[in-house]
Amino acid sequence: MFRSGTLTSAASGGQTMTVSGAMAKAAFLLVLALVSAGLTWNAVASNPALGMPLLLVGVIGGLVLSLATAFKREWSPVTAPMYALVEGLFLGVVSLRYGSQFDGIVFQAVVLTVAVAVAMLALYTLGVIRPTERFRAIVFSATLGVALFYLVAMVLQLGFKIEVPLIHSSGMLGIGFSLFVVALAGFNLIIDFGDFEAGEQAGAPRYMEWYCGFALLVTLVWLYIEILRLLSKLRSSD
Repeated sequence: MFRSGTLTSAASGGQTMTVSGAMAKAAFLLVLALVSAGLTWNAVASNPALGMPLLLVGVIGGLVLSLATAFKREWSPVTAPMYALVEGLFLGVVSLRYGSQFDGIVFQAVVLTVAVAVAMLALYTLGVIRPTERFRAIVFSATLGVALFYLVAMVLQLGFKIEVPLIHSSGMLGIGFSLFVVALAGFNLIIDFGDFEAGEQAGAPRYMEWYCGFALLVTLVWLYIEILRLLSKLRSSD
């Protein structure tokens, strides 16, 4: 990420990013998303008719803002907070729906998400897992494959009313697939942590703190949703 000529180096005289700065931005974005999710949960619980409109705004708005942030990283000081707020709409609606079906599942998913994030941070800090070029290539390829698989599954479901068993089934294959995707999301956290340090070492411009915080939030949201899906499959298989 920090090798391309699109980034301004420290030699340009601008302020550069730091790990502590990126961590602060990530924490701020996470708080924004959580507050937005909490407000959305309460709003939809009081008026269920708001659920679908807010979900659509969250999905479409999140997609647009994530693409804008990815392709225009210098916009991230503005687009990253906007993404966090919009993503909170999505999180609030989805969490409420899962929580309505399975008692206590949201709390369990939050705890497990934090546990996985802390475990991955410990593995990264201790040097057990490092984001080498080969590691990045494997994780990126697997992530792209899962994303394409989800896209095809969505087209099949919306266009032809066909559900893909790996995604929706609560059988062994479905649970195994969810475990794989949760692990993959966890490995993406290793890459995010590595980017924090790489950005500081490369003298990346200060706005990259926002971009790195945004990237970490995206991964955490993905991890949380996948854990929710995994827990729901485990509950359904009982």
